Amino acid sequence: MVDVLPGAEAWSHEGGPVGVLVLHGFTGNPSSVRGLAEAIAAAGHSVEMPRLPGHGTTIDDLLDKTRDDWSAEAESALARLAERTEQQFVAGLSMGGSLCCWLAVRHPELAGVICVNPAVVPSDDMRALVAQMVEAGEQVIPGIGSDIAAEGVVESAYADTPLAPLLSMFEASAEFGSELGRIEQPLLLFTSPEDHVVPATDSDMLAAAVSGPVERVSCERSYHVATQDNDTELIFSRSVEFVERVAAGS
Repeated sequence: MVDVLPGAEAWSHEGGPVGVLVLHGFTGNPSSVRGLAEAIAAAGHSVEMPRLPGHGTTIDDLLDKTRDDWSAEAESALARLAERTEQQFVAGLSMGGSLCCWLAVRHPELAGVICVNPAVVPSDDMRALVAQMVEAGEQVIPGIGSDIAAEGVVESAYADTPLAPLLSMFEASAEFGSELGRIEQPLLLFTSPEDHVVPATDSDMLAAAVSGPVERVSCERSYHVATQDNDTELIFSRSVEFVERVAAGS
């Protein structure tokens, strides 16, 4: 069994009847969203924070994984949360945000969705470029982790990005794009205007596509991994406030 990186462990918290599933991003691990999960738990709510397959160990573990693996674990984690809570929310960073949207479509009973710089609409050019590299037999490119403005803060992410899993994520997101209009739950959407991994236009497209109410928050002082950046307190406080307000009104 491969050792899990320090801080990358999955985490579950037994709190009140309102629960939040918290999902990390591609090539990252739970450490990048642990602060958000702990803030929600500190407010008295239940939390489920899984480590998605292939993450938080070594990059070799991720090479053969696909969106099916990550979505299956997200589903399982949500089921575990639903067993012990009355209302469920989903919250995610980057790919975790796109998984939250995928869950929201399939689970209309979810109370609300929180996305931080979600990766939901890959460009055709980028998808084609990655597909060409995979066809040429390339396995990895330089990593996308630690896009953080705060000085001295480093994300615990893989040094390289595996191409086949990345292509799987892109293809799934492209196929899922037409379903975004089925999201009717309230959406709290955090966006960093200066994001070097996922364009802010992804958030714009998501906000325009969903059918439910959208609250947008701009993370002006942060880059992509905003949950570990200069706007953490803003993200944590607004997320807790959103969960409590929406849960009380349901």
